[in-house]
Parts: sequence; C-alpha cells; structure tokens
Amino acid sequence: MAIPRLTDSYFEDHSRRVGYKTVNEAIKEFEKDCNFEVKLPTLMPKIPFTHEFGSLNNENGIKNNILEILYVNRKLKGNQFKIEIRKEETHFDGEIYRLHDGKNGIYFEDHLFTYLVFEQNNLQYQIGLDKKVANQDTVKVLIEVADSIK
Repeated sequence: MAIPRLTDSYFEDHSRRVGYKTVNEAIKEFEKDCNFEVKLPTLMPKIPFTHEFGSLNNENGIKNNILEILYVNRKLKGNQFKIEIRKEETHFDGEIYRLHDGKNGIYFEDHLFTYLVFEQNNLQYQIGLDKKVANQDTVKVLIEVADSIK
C-alpha cells in the first residue's frame, strides 16, 4: 500500500475531514451563533504561512462558543499562529501588559505557544505564537497584532 503524498490538496482535504473549515465559513457561523461581528487583525506576525483554517469549538456545554483560526506553514512546522475568540470571558493568569487603547492584555505561555489574551469588541481574544518561532520580542509582536484589531 502506497503512502499518500502530502500535497497541498491532500493537506487541505485532511484538515476538512478533521473538522476545519475555511476561515470565512467559520467566522460566519460563529457570528450567526453568537450574534457578534468578528474583527481580525490587520497585522500578522512576520513569518510565512501556507494555509489558514477555521473551526468552532464547544466549551462548558455551549455550542460553537469558541472560534479558532489557525495559520500554519505546511513545510515549516513551527510557523503557527492562532487566534481564539470567545463570547464568554475565561480567566487567565499571567503577566499584564498595557495595549495601545489603554486596555490590559495578559501574556502567558504553555508548553507549545506564547499567548496574549485581551478584550476587544465585546469578545475575548486569545492570540498565540508557536514557541518555535517565539523570540525576545514575542510580547511586542503579540501586542502589535492585538492593537491592529479595530
């Protein structure tokens, strides 16, 4: 039995089979379910991405209350950036940073990503950058991305 080649179309088909949609499909469904307009950053981390996917997740038994957008580079495994948007606020512990609009963001790390969590447009945003591409300016990069959401 031959092993399938990981072409872009195979990668995209596999992603759909495991529940990912296009970003636009996921945003429209989230906006409909949560009755909020989603704004995405106009500035992204300066690393190359080959694909973007969206998915909807359930938390605390509430259907589709988390929108996840994932930017990946199929050839560079560490080039990952993700955005999670929630209607309900979730508490996070971490270091507090001031955003340009005067609101606070909370910076923290897990074993794979560095994150910044903040409120914008009545939604909670959690943006994360893979630690493999993180550097000493990661907080600055995440704050710049956060500040580009209007």
